[in-house]
Amino acid sequence: MKKVLIIDEMHLSIIPLLENEAFQVDYSPQISRAEILEIIHEYVGLIIRSKTPIDRELLEKAERLRFIGRAGAGLDKIDLEFLEQKGILLFHAAEGNMDAVGEHAIGGLLAIFNHANRADLEVRKGIWKREENRGEELKGKTVGIIGYGNMGSAFAKKLRGFDVQIMAYDKYKTGFGDKFVEEVGFENLVDKVDVLSLHVPLTPETRNFLTLKILQKFKNPIYLINTARGEIISFATLNKSLDLGIIRGAVLDVLENEKFNTYTPAQKLEFEQLAARENVIFSPHIAGWTFQSYERINEVLIEKIKGSGIIYNA
Repeated sequence: MKKVLIIDEMHLSIIPLLENEAFQVDYSPQISRAEILEIIHEYVGLIIRSKTPIDRELLEKAERLRFIGRAGAGLDKIDLEFLEQKGILLFHAAEGNMDAVGEHAIGGLLAIFNHANRADLEVRKGIWKREENRGEELKGKTVGIIGYGNMGSAFAKKLRGFDVQIMAYDKYKTGFGDKFVEEVGFENLVDKVDVLSLHVPLTPETRNFLTLKILQKFKNPIYLINTARGEIISFATLNKSLDLGIIRGAVLDVLENEKFNTYTPAQKLEFEQLAARENVIFSPHIAGWTFQSYERINEVLIEKIKGSGIIYNA
């Protein structure tokens, strides 16, 4: 029997979808890393989110493993090089939540432009300030996208009805420009944009990519959207850029450190400063986490697994 182990919470539709392809499914979202290490040798498939690092230690014990399905987009917790050495296939389902991410990014941006959080709190308290909450329009602005994969392209598609100019830069991808999106170099992006949205994976190259030095190159003050990875820009850089007016406002679905109880004293101080700002909107890494994407991710994963032929060879 071909066995698949699921080690994270998933929409339960994943179980019959795998069983329909003749897999025996063990659904164990509460399993510990120690328990995974003890039993992983029994499985040909592993379905994950991001709870457990899929590192060399784990992969060396996965003697029968033929594939890993990542329910989501980020691959930074997976030892991709060792995975390739072992000939284990990797499937990830960025297409399953890209629309959710695009919508979330736009929702946060519109909320910043229209002071939605502050105005809501004021009205609840019986405070009626119209002039102080006068908003910005998205129409006529230039929106820059760094990273034009599934997430970046979905965000661009959602923007088309807003009468904006869209510019996109991707160091590793070319030929994607069309009548809606202008493909540009990084220097062109820096010269033109009013809004900057990040859609790149976390790699050694992108970690702390947005430094103060880089941000100071932008010609216009920008609104920043980060639904990608928090480690791309530090708390300290965000605070300094906001203080200097380089960043006018920020939509942050991800943080430099998302485990509050592990903050260093410096991180705690910087986060408290960031959290006190009215022109910053936070959410707890949920941009791609909708009821629809939760189920759609399963469908994308199964289609990719079926398309690879691994089902018949496992």
